[in-house]
Amino acid sequence: METNDDKRMIDIPMNSITDFSPEAVVIDAGSFPTHPLALRWLDGCDRIVCCDGAANRYLATPAPVWRIVGDCDSLSPQIAAGYRDIIRRFPDQETNDQTKAVRYLASKGIRRIAILAATGLREDHTLGNLSLLIDYLELGIDARAYTDFGVFIPVIGDHTFRCPTGTQISIFNFGATGLEADGLRYPIHDFDRWWQGTLNEITVPCFTIRARGHYLLFLNYPA
Repeated sequence: METNDDKRMIDIPMNSITDFSPEAVVIDAGSFPTHPLALRWLDGCDRIVCCDGAANRYLATPAPVWRIVGDCDSLSPQIAAGYRDIIRRFPDQETNDQTKAVRYLASKGIRRIAILAATGLREDHTLGNLSLLIDYLELGIDARAYTDFGVFIPVIGDHTFRCPTGTQISIFNFGATGLEADGLRYPIHDFDRWWQGTLNEITVPCFTIRARGHYLLFLNYPA
């Protein structure tokens, strides 16, 4: 008989850093990455979505864009006029532009999303953007944030990952209990401070985290 624990176990046979298959890319207004593992998602993706003011920078040089989404209070007059047909304006001030973009994509049935430039420039925006990944997961959206150093992946419950041995990882707890892992250098527990789950390391190619609830995983790119 299948148990609830069986339903929560998800095995990922692919490399958890490189083998994601996003249906769309969202570009925030933070520091735009230059690492090839982050920029690879722009190649061949037909749905590039800029968050409001990020379009001013992204479109300063020729670049493909499918939609510009946000409250549009930061768009330059030139961008607003030149791209009016692909702008989707949502004036709601209860959510930020990243969330507006993700929800817009979800309304189109798009559930796998890579987010770029979610970090940097403003530390408060960085924390807000990353914490929202948990909210998207609760909506059934697999959104991951790629930086110049690694990827943030929101997770709920038990999960198996594949990464190169020696990959550096950090785990940020969002209320999960029963935290334990196989294949990490240091044991984990029900920590209640974000720093307590940082600076760990993968010791086997396939490792498993078990938990009840949500947590955010950061995987450093291989050296």
